[in-house]
Amino acid sequence: MTLEIGSDAPNFTLKTKTAEGLKDITLADYRDNSSVVLLFFPFAFTSVCMAEACSVRDDLSEYKELNAQVLGISVDSPFAQEAMAQKEGLNFPLLSDFNKTVSRDYGVLYEDFIGFNGVSKRSAFVISKEGKVSFSWSSDDPKQLPDFTEIKNSL
Repeated sequence: MTLEIGSDAPNFTLKTKTAEGLKDITLADYRDNSSVVLLFFPFAFTSVCMAEACSVRDDLSEYKELNAQVLGISVDSPFAQEAMAQKEGLNFPLLSDFNKTVSRDYGVLYEDFIGFNGVSKRSAFVISKEGKVSFSWSSDDPKQLPDFTEIKNSL
């Protein structure tokens, strides 16, 4: 079941890959400093996921003005995510939930997605500075994008 608005956001530490190497990013590090927009997506390099990531890339200044950090999350390896970020010039971290724990904790893990076990559903959460879920959305249709205006309004 997807996390509901008002619930405590489960903390996590996931890896991202940059030119400098692997780095851990922990949700709790943003607490009391900024809101966090978590965008779960099924697979790197797929057309809808690329369109979503590029849209966020192009709007990143709006999120920064709203004092929000955007984090993309998928079950892809951090190395595949780094290749996607480099190809598309993505300017926000992509986090690897390779072990599928965070997707499960947030209630957004497909058990079976077109024959693949354990893929993140396209989902969006806003986590307040206080660590509470202030926006929650998930879709069983991987082609449906979240309403980014609603996300920004919740910030």
